Amino acid sequence: MFLTTSIHFLFLVFLGMLSLVLLLIIAVLIYSFYQYRESMQAYNWSEVINKRISEVIVYGEDEISPDDNFSSASGSSLFRNLFLQKLAESEKKFSGAAQNKLKDLFREYGLQEEAFKKLSQKKVHLIAGGIQELTAMNVEEALPKISTFLSHPSAQVYQEAQYAMVHFKGFEGLHFLSSITSTISEWQQLRLLISINQIPDNSGDHIKSWMESSNDSVVIFTLKLLRKFQILSLYLSVINLLDHSSSEVRIQAVQTLLSLENSSTITHLMEVYPHQPVEVQKEILKVMKKSKDRRSTDFLKDQLLNGTDSGVKVYAAEALCALEKQEYLTEVLNRETSEELIQIIKYALQEKVC
Repeated sequence: MFLTTSIHFLFLVFLGMLSLVLLLIIAVLIYSFYQYRESMQAYNWSEVINKRISEVIVYGEDEISPDDNFSSASGSSLFRNLFLQKLAESEKKFSGAAQNKLKDLFREYGLQEEAFKKLSQKKVHLIAGGIQELTAMNVEEALPKISTFLSHPSAQVYQEAQYAMVHFKGFEGLHFLSSITSTISEWQQLRLLISINQIPDNSGDHIKSWMESSNDSVVIFTLKLLRKFQILSLYLSVINLLDHSSSEVRIQAVQTLLSLENSSTITHLMEVYPHQPVEVQKEILKVMKKSKDRRSTDFLKDQLLNGTDSGVKVYAAEALCALEKQEYLTEVLNRETSEELIQIIKYALQEKVC
């Protein structure tokens, strides 16, 4: 009797587990079916939207015939969000009249409503996408709302907000540099630099204050800004950064000095050279190679023969080659007994780095 009851109980358990597995399989199949339908719908909508965008760019809105598929789908929020995304992506690929036609489409279908809604969402990627789309479509009235995201905890969001401010306001949009504590990535620095076309004449005090920032990435970005716009008036401020606590800031300062070079640059670099970390010394030698200032010849010879770091010797040899001192390098090669130095000089001469 007990054995019969146990078998019956196990059978019921097995039947329950089997039913549960079947239910899970059915649920997965239904979910997969709906996912497939959605992906197919998104694919079809993408085709319709791409066709519409292409026709508008080539022929103009007034010269193309109505599209029933486009019109019937344009009321769907999913379709409108996809349309908005496609317009923002297309804006990056075109310029001039084509860009203006894309913005006309954006306004015609009232897609700014969809973009603004994203700014009220909690999901980071939706907020960042909304900022990106409003920026791409030049919706300047969105700036007050976008500016509130400059201090957002998500890098994805505050980077888009930073870019939007500079996109709309140019140099004035960089005001966030005075208070930012997060690191500005190299990619973000490049985006911001590309967006700035000119610097106001009275901007010197702002730029100088950014060079004194406790945020190293702000200082580095500012140095790149100096290089792009050749701001010679801040040359001495760049010199002062050769004492900065960050080696990367010092390296960027050395590169900026090359860009702002004057008659005393090489002399000053030779003076500060002994007090620099090795990686900064190497950067100074690279600058001497590019500068081709003959006043650095004896200094470079000394670094080649007496430098303690092999990398330093390599850069010194390359700089001497750039100064057309191959004859001197050959003389050293013939009398030298150090295998390391022989290989370094051979490399400089064979590579013809000059």
